[in-house]
Amino acid sequence: MNREDLLFSIRTLSLSLDAGDFAAIAATTHPSDLVDALDALSVEKTLSLLMLLDPQARADLFAHFAEIRQDQLLAAMTREAVVQLFEHLPSDDRADLYNRLGDDAKQKLLPALTRAERDDILKMASYPEGTVGSATTSDYVWVSPEMTVAQALAHIRTTALHSETVNILFVLDRTLRLRGTVALRDLVLANENSTVTSIMQGQPVSAQAHWPRLQAAELIRRYDLLALPVTNGGDRMIGIVTVDDAMDIEKEQDASQLARFGGTVSAHGNDLDVRSTPLKQMFRVRVFWLAILTCFGIVTSTFVAAQEELLSQVIVLAAFIAPIVDMGGNTGSQSATLVIRSMALGELKLRWRDVGFVIKRELPVAAALGITIALLEAILAYFSKGVGMDVLLVVGSSMLVCTALGGIIGALLPFAARRIGADPATLSAPMITSVMDLIGVFIYFGFAYAFLGDLLVAAG
Repeated sequence: MNREDLLFSIRTLSLSLDAGDFAAIAATTHPSDLVDALDALSVEKTLSLLMLLDPQARADLFAHFAEIRQDQLLAAMTREAVVQLFEHLPSDDRADLYNRLGDDAKQKLLPALTRAERDDILKMASYPEGTVGSATTSDYVWVSPEMTVAQALAHIRTTALHSETVNILFVLDRTLRLRGTVALRDLVLANENSTVTSIMQGQPVSAQAHWPRLQAAELIRRYDLLALPVTNGGDRMIGIVTVDDAMDIEKEQDASQLARFGGTVSAHGNDLDVRSTPLKQMFRVRVFWLAILTCFGIVTSTFVAAQEELLSQVIVLAAFIAPIVDMGGNTGSQSATLVIRSMALGELKLRWRDVGFVIKRELPVAAALGITIALLEAILAYFSKGVGMDVLLVVGSSMLVCTALGGIIGALLPFAARRIGADPATLSAPMITSVMDLIGVFIYFGFAYAFLGDLLVAAG
């Protein structure tokens, strides 16, 4: 069913509320596609359709909605529906949802849950946002090292119904300490009388709950894991991070870095969301960055204004200020983006070897860019404004140096940020551009005085 047909069917079902037809569509349509169609409806109509599904199917579909939509749906649910939802959501999703509830809603919810569910929610919700623990689910399958293969398979059949993954099984001793992992494939192919210990992989890669959660995603990518075991600081296992959760972590990290690089992140490190961030916070965060950039702009404009004598003699110089200083900022932003991305992927670290590697790579590229853009600017300046050779030398030389220097500075600034303990992504593109604007005008007028200084002497 294509998107248009799906939308038509969902709109029709929102009027007829045929439970059988909607259940059939939900069973044959990917949840992401179905959620896209449901998002076109009002919250009330979406909820009416969700309530036609059985509790488990409803929870599975609910988990695919964006957080803001989840919150809207939750606010429209009855208390009984909310309790039922929490009973069937995966442990990591319900912990995230629980953390977004108000205090009153939490107090009403917890007594209605079983003790096991309540304890699991409180434990998983206790980990600070941004840590591995906050991305961990307790829905996994574990087996004992003393079990035979036959016993382990029987155990899986009775416990794996709601687990996030059964491809990898975790071997835990009686104190829930992680001893190894075993692939389901190996378990199925092994002799049924063999013990789990004899076929498991010892010393598995694991993460600790208090680590930054990006480290979990990096481990999963580096070791090509389907699920990463998470421990509580020792070897006692608390849950797993799955590969799909790792993809979500990296997606959120990319979005966060984009927000930081665009200068739309609060002083507390929280990204702005155009849909959910309060308007006052949107104003405070954005005005903070714009005020800083205004200060840079004032310094730059003050310096330019001080060159009134030179500009009055060669008025055409004023026409080239903007393109020359802008090019340095643009090149610096490009270089910084490449370095920040490599840092996020773990390809570059704060060490002299990597700094030297980046400089060695960036120097020839920056020089080539500088020469190319300088020649282009000089040619365009000659044919569009008919300037003389002395002005062409000023424009071309300035463009070459600004472009090349912008590339080098942009590549080095992320290392400087990490050296002082700051997040390299906080080096926003507007900030880099403003810094290069200031440096660019110094370079431009430096060349202007070098090549055109005789005009001032003659005028004097």
